[in-house]
Amino acid sequence: MSKISEIDTWLRENFAVLLDRHRVPGAAIAVLADGEIVEHAAGVLNTSTGVESTKDSVFQVGSITKVWTITLIMQLVDEGLVDLDRPVRDYLPEFRLADEQAAATITVRQLACHTGGFEGDVFADTGTGEDAVAKLIPLLADVPQLFPPGERFSYSNAGYCVLGRIVEVLRGEYWDDCVRERLIGPLGLTHAGCGAEDAIRHRAAFGHDLPETGGGPVPTKVWSLARSNAPAGATLVMCPRDLLTFARMHLNEGKADNGAQVLSPESVRAMRERQITVPDLGVMGAYWGLGWADFGWQGGTVIGHDGGTIGQSAFLRVAPEHDVAFALLTNGGAALRAYHEIATKLMRELAGITVPPLPEPDPAAAPADLSRYVGEYSSRVVSTVVTEEGGRLWLRRTPKGEFAELDEPSGTVELLPWHGETFVAVVPELPGAYMPHEFVGDDGTGRARFLHTGRADRRVTR
Repeated sequence: MSKISEIDTWLRENFAVLLDRHRVPGAAIAVLADGEIVEHAAGVLNTSTGVESTKDSVFQVGSITKVWTITLIMQLVDEGLVDLDRPVRDYLPEFRLADEQAAATITVRQLACHTGGFEGDVFADTGTGEDAVAKLIPLLADVPQLFPPGERFSYSNAGYCVLGRIVEVLRGEYWDDCVRERLIGPLGLTHAGCGAEDAIRHRAAFGHDLPETGGGPVPTKVWSLARSNAPAGATLVMCPRDLLTFARMHLNEGKADNGAQVLSPESVRAMRERQITVPDLGVMGAYWGLGWADFGWQGGTVIGHDGGTIGQSAFLRVAPEHDVAFALLTNGGAALRAYHEIATKLMRELAGITVPPLPEPDPAAAPADLSRYVGEYSSRVVSTVVTEEGGRLWLRRTPKGEFAELDEPSGTVELLPWHGETFVAVVPELPGAYMPHEFVGDDGTGRARFLHTGRADRRVTR
């Protein structure tokens, strides 16, 4: 029996059990190995309706969209229309930030690998029209600079919206049309689309939350993020098979299954090259390329991306040296833990690659002096206060802006030592799950300059 056949059997026997164990309402998965794709689905798409998940069901893929956005940018590179190392303003003269010098010098490459240095979460709702992305760009004019361009990694949704706008301007088309005409169409995708109007043509998943008080998953208040953030991951939907078709194009030197050359082999390789080291957060990868995260796992190269929208989580992993990939799409629950069990099995059996354990506290790693970490760290979307009491660190988060309407302030949770200057905090609604936080930099007085959770939140000085 081939390895992919063995995995097919394992998923048939275990997929639904795993979802139930981790309170995931519904999910679908597709796995590529030995030149074949196997698919499975289980659970329901919406606990209010009871509609079952199938292999053709569409889920939001969230920030996996960013790999699509860079693929569209690299198509422009292939045509000689974009140079990654030219300033963004060469292609988008109206690009403005609070720091004029930074706005004038930030390059396309720096946006692609999340080193632009300005605050990265601007989820303003600019309407549902096709010009939603274009309307977002002027709203960046007062966004502050956290650090000089190129200095460090800080995950940036806003940066990818700028990249999406570059695509729109150079193509003379709106975002959705660029995605359909240059990726969905050439790849021959049949269950993929650019938002609710496309999703409703298929069985579409609805996101769910787990109440902190316990109980089963409940549907979220809204279906998706604002259309203004489409290039960053707000609207793209598809089934796992179509997401793997996109990944297989990247495995096949840019060539689609139907023979169409969607991207040059040179651009495919360039996207995988490591551009920046990522803070040690355990779940985001060790390095970042152009769009792709590089996880740095033992046994071989694994690239990929995760996606999180309103109650939906998506995971794409690709092992290029083994022509192995899988796409897991979920609609709530402890999706990260379900993903980890599945990824550990698939990567070990199909590629001989070891997936490291999820972050867990290590009391022996506690630093002797905690004063460096105490203080308030803030961004446009959240304020985080870190305090010390009894030789232990405590954290409280208060959502701001658009997120204040979608989320409640957190209770005070303990920051537990993991290793070095990285701590983990319990996720109250997900027992046994921990979110890493790394303290980085120096504010000039010996205190940490940033609290890093993938996004760098800067210390507030008063």
